Amino acid sequence: MPYPTQTNWSLILMIVVKLTKDIMDRAKKKAASVGILPGSITGGLSNVVGAIGEVIVGDVLDAEHVNTIHYDLVKNGNRIDVKTKRCNTKPFPNYDCSVAAHGSSQDCDTYVFVRVKIDMTRAWILGGISKGRFLQQATRYSKGDVDPSNGFVFRADCYNIPISKLEDIHVKETSQMYAV
Repeated sequence: MPYPTQTNWSLILMIVVKLTKDIMDRAKKKAASVGILPGSITGGLSNVVGAIGEVIVGDVLDAEHVNTIHYDLVKNGNRIDVKTKRCNTKPFPNYDCSVAAHGSSQDCDTYVFVRVKIDMTRAWILGGISKGRFLQQATRYSKGDVDPSNGFVFRADCYNIPISKLEDIHVKETSQMYAV
Protein backbone atom coordinates (compact mmCIF):
# COMPACT_ATOMS: atom_id res chain seq x y z
CA MET A 1 0.00 0.00 0.00
CA PRO A 2 1.48 3.40 -0.92
CA TYR A 3 1.92 6.01 1.78
CA PRO A 4 2.15 9.79 1.55
CA THR A 5 4.97 12.22 1.28
CA GLN A 6 5.47 14.93 3.87
CA THR A 7 5.75 18.60 2.93
CA ASN A 8 6.96 21.21 5.40
CA TRP A 9 5.08 24.52 4.98
CA SER A 10 5.65 27.24 7.56
CA LEU A 11 6.74 24.90 10.34
CA ILE A 12 3.79 22.53 10.06
CA LEU A 13 4.15 19.17 8.41
CA MET A 14 1.27 18.46 6.04
CA ILE A 15 1.05 14.97 4.61
CA VAL A 16 0.20 14.79 0.91
CA VAL A 17 -1.63 11.65 -0.24
CA LYS A 18 -2.23 10.61 -3.83
CA LEU A 19 -5.77 9.19 -3.96
CA THR A 20 -5.42 5.76 -5.53
CA LYS A 21 -8.13 3.44 -6.82
CA ASP A 22 -7.70 1.33 -3.68
CA ILE A 23 -8.22 4.33 -1.38
CA MET A 24 -11.26 5.48 -3.38
CA ASP A 25 -12.81 1.98 -3.43
CA ARG A 26 -12.43 1.60 0.34
CA ALA A 27 -13.82 5.12 0.92
CA LYS A 28 -16.86 4.50 -1.31
CA LYS A 29 -17.60 1.23 0.47
CA LYS A 30 -17.29 2.93 3.87
CA ALA A 31 -19.49 5.87 2.79
CA ALA A 32 -22.22 3.59 1.46
CA SER A 33 -22.45 1.82 4.81
CA VAL A 34 -22.94 5.04 6.78
CA GLY A 35 -26.10 6.64 5.39
CA ILE A 36 -26.92 10.24 6.37
CA LEU A 37 -25.43 11.20 9.72
CA PRO A 38 -27.43 13.26 12.24
CA GLY A 39 -26.59 16.95 11.80
CA SER A 40 -24.94 16.48 8.41
CA ILE A 41 -24.59 19.95 6.85
CA THR A 42 -24.68 18.50 3.30
CA GLY A 43 -27.38 15.90 3.88
CA GLY A 44 -24.96 13.02 3.33
CA LEU A 45 -23.45 14.28 0.06
CA SER A 46 -19.99 14.55 1.62
CA ASN A 47 -19.87 10.99 2.98
CA VAL A 48 -17.30 9.86 0.41
CA VAL A 49 -15.08 12.85 1.15
CA GLY A 50 -15.31 12.15 4.88
CA ALA A 51 -14.59 8.47 4.30
CA ILE A 52 -11.48 9.36 2.28
CA GLY A 53 -10.18 11.27 5.29
CA GLU A 54 -10.87 8.35 7.62
CA VAL A 55 -9.23 5.83 5.28
CA ILE A 56 -6.02 7.79 4.73
CA VAL A 57 -5.60 8.84 8.37
CA GLY A 58 -6.22 5.25 9.44
CA ASP A 59 -3.60 4.09 6.95
CA VAL A 60 -0.86 6.54 7.88
CA LEU A 61 -1.40 6.08 11.63
CA ASP A 62 -1.97 2.32 11.35
CA ALA A 63 -5.05 2.94 13.50
CA GLU A 64 -8.06 0.73 14.14
CA HIS A 65 -11.25 1.77 12.30
CA VAL A 66 -14.12 1.76 14.82
CA ASN A 67 -16.73 4.10 13.30
CA THR A 68 -18.74 5.16 16.32
CA ILE A 69 -20.91 8.27 16.35
CA HIS A 70 -18.24 9.91 18.53
CA TYR A 71 -14.97 8.95 16.78
CA ASP A 72 -13.62 7.12 13.73
CA LEU A 73 -10.29 5.61 14.73
CA VAL A 74 -8.40 4.38 17.80
CA LYS A 75 -4.61 4.39 18.11
CA ASN A 76 -2.99 3.40 21.42
CA GLY A 77 -6.23 4.16 23.26
CA ASN A 78 -6.51 7.62 21.67
CA ARG A 79 -10.00 8.10 20.20
CA ILE A 80 -9.62 10.09 16.96
CA ASP A 81 -12.36 11.88 15.06
CA VAL A 82 -11.35 12.77 11.49
CA LYS A 83 -12.75 16.04 10.06
CA THR A 84 -12.52 16.38 6.28
CA LYS A 85 -13.29 19.27 3.91
CA ARG A 86 -13.22 19.55 0.13
CA CYS A 87 -10.94 22.16 -1.44
CA ASN A 88 -9.92 23.60 -4.82
CA THR A 89 -6.23 24.14 -4.07
CA LYS A 90 -3.55 22.91 -1.74
CA PRO A 91 -4.15 24.20 1.78
CA PHE A 92 -1.95 26.80 3.47
CA PRO A 93 -1.24 27.33 7.18
CA ASN A 94 -3.63 30.29 7.46
CA TYR A 95 -6.61 28.25 6.19
CA ASP A 96 -9.12 27.17 8.82
CA CYS A 97 -10.16 23.76 10.09
CA SER A 98 -13.73 23.43 11.36
CA VAL A 99 -15.83 21.40 13.75
CA ALA A 100 -19.59 21.92 13.68
CA ALA A 101 -20.83 23.08 17.09
CA HIS A 102 -22.97 19.95 17.47
CA GLY A 103 -19.82 17.89 16.79
CA SER A 104 -18.03 19.46 19.74
CA SER A 105 -20.12 17.21 22.02
CA GLN A 106 -18.57 14.08 20.49
CA ASP A 107 -16.72 11.95 23.05
CA CYS A 108 -13.31 11.82 21.36
CA ASP A 109 -9.78 12.68 22.46
CA THR A 110 -8.30 14.14 19.27
CA TYR A 111 -9.39 15.77 16.04
CA VAL A 112 -7.35 15.13 12.87
CA PHE A 113 -8.10 17.43 9.91
CA VAL A 114 -7.93 16.52 6.23
CA ARG A 115 -8.54 18.37 2.96
CA VAL A 116 -9.52 16.50 -0.22
CA LYS A 117 -9.12 18.15 -3.60
CA ILE A 118 -12.47 18.40 -5.41
CA ASP A 119 -11.13 16.44 -8.40
CA MET A 120 -10.32 13.57 -5.97
CA THR A 121 -6.69 13.29 -7.08
CA ARG A 122 -5.02 14.09 -3.77
CA ALA A 123 -5.59 14.87 -0.15
CA TRP A 124 -3.69 16.57 2.65
CA ILE A 125 -3.57 15.39 6.23
CA LEU A 126 -3.16 18.76 7.91
CA GLY A 127 -2.46 17.79 11.51
CA GLY A 128 -4.22 17.03 14.74
CA ILE A 129 -5.13 18.64 18.04
CA SER A 130 -6.59 17.42 21.30
CA LYS A 131 -10.30 18.18 21.63
CA GLY A 132 -9.69 20.22 24.80
CA ARG A 133 -7.00 22.37 23.22
CA PHE A 134 -9.14 22.81 20.10
CA LEU A 135 -12.09 24.13 22.11
CA GLN A 136 -9.80 26.49 24.05
CA GLN A 137 -8.13 27.97 20.97
CA ALA A 138 -10.83 27.84 18.28
CA THR A 139 -13.06 30.78 17.31
CA ARG A 140 -16.79 30.07 17.55
CA TYR A 141 -19.05 31.28 14.75
CA SER A 142 -22.84 31.19 14.54
CA LYS A 143 -24.94 30.30 11.53
CA GLY A 144 -25.10 33.37 9.28
CA ASP A 145 -21.87 34.92 10.61
CA VAL A 146 -19.33 36.07 8.02
CA ASP A 147 -15.71 35.02 8.40
CA PRO A 148 -13.81 38.34 8.29
CA SER A 149 -10.72 36.70 6.77
CA ASN A 150 -12.40 35.36 3.63
CA GLY A 151 -16.08 36.39 3.47
CA PHE A 152 -17.39 32.85 3.99
CA VAL A 153 -20.94 32.78 5.38
CA PHE A 154 -21.36 30.01 7.95
CA ARG A 155 -24.20 27.57 7.22
CA ALA A 156 -24.12 26.18 10.76
CA ASP A 157 -22.69 27.06 14.17
CA CYS A 158 -19.07 25.93 14.28
CA TYR A 159 -15.59 26.33 15.68
CA ASN A 160 -12.61 27.25 13.47
CA ILE A 161 -8.87 27.05 14.06
CA PRO A 162 -6.04 27.82 11.60
CA ILE A 163 -4.02 24.91 10.25
CA SER A 164 -0.92 26.57 11.73
CA LYS A 165 -2.19 25.77 15.25
CA LEU A 166 -2.39 22.01 14.61
CA GLU A 167 0.24 19.50 15.68
CA ASP A 168 2.14 17.33 13.20
CA ILE A 169 0.94 13.78 12.58
CA HIS A 170 3.62 11.14 13.01
CA VAL A 171 3.24 8.46 10.36
CA LYS A 172 4.28 4.85 10.68
CA GLU A 173 7.66 3.89 9.27
CA THR A 174 7.49 2.58 5.70
CA SER A 175 9.77 2.19 2.73
CA GLN A 176 6.84 2.81 0.38
CA MET A 177 6.86 6.61 0.59
CA TYR A 178 6.47 8.26 -2.79
CA ALA A 179 6.44 11.72 -4.33
CA VAL A 180 3.07 13.08 -5.41
